[in-house]
Amino acid sequence: MDIASFIGIFGGLGIVFFGAFIGGSLGGLIDIPSMFITIGGSYMCLFLTYPLSYTLGVFKVMGKVFKIADFKDGETVQKLMTLSEKSRRTGLLALEEELNDIDDPFLKAGLRNVIDGIDGAAIRVSMENELGQMEERHNKWISVVNAWATLAPGFGMLGTVIGLIGMLLNLEDKSSLGPNMAVALVTTFYGSMMSNWLLIPVASKLTYQNNLEVRSKEMIIEGVLGIQSGDHPRILAQRLLTYLDPADRKRLEPELVKD
Repeated sequence: MDIASFIGIFGGLGIVFFGAFIGGSLGGLIDIPSMFITIGGSYMCLFLTYPLSYTLGVFKVMGKVFKIADFKDGETVQKLMTLSEKSRRTGLLALEEELNDIDDPFLKAGLRNVIDGIDGAAIRVSMENELGQMEERHNKWISVVNAWATLAPGFGMLGTVIGLIGMLLNLEDKSSLGPNMAVALVTTFYGSMMSNWLLIPVASKLTYQNNLEVRSKEMIIEGVLGIQSGDHPRILAQRLLTYLDPADRKRLEPELVKD
């Protein structure tokens, strides 16, 4: 579990409500009709904006921010270097017996093409095309969350307008003007909270996770093509290590970059 996401969501919500409590306005932030207009209305508009599968599936995708995006790049580099050294010693065909021990379908498919003797340029095109399609799928889901973040403040303003209309229709009751104005404005609060506290941060986290996976797969492409072209393991290791974060690179560099 990604503790940072829990801290961000519950910590941000807690800070806002604690500030409202200190200011004496906590009770005024709870209004069911305003929630219904802002949350329900903006979500319903997603059905008009995207296909049914995307609108219904957005909650599952948003839940990914609570999972740590760990693609085990350090282990992948070590595996690629083992394969590189073996291929130089015994030939590319000897890698076939290693395929059953590889769990990553992307890496496994690339190595299968290498073993089958497919040209390096064709392997790159195939792997980069798969990577591009993956990134496009991720970006479509991220765009759904961003669209919701855009719609929520608008429905907050719409709820405020509805509240103001009700208030203006009852101007003769001066004592109700203040409470009615507060209720009218709380929908704007909900729209702003949905966008800035939840949806924009979730979309940013999903983008961050996508970038990590893209980098991981770019590293795999580099490793597979290095094996296919018979690069010296030390030179290949130096290239692959550039994809790792500084801590993993420092840990693995003495082991993989040997004279």
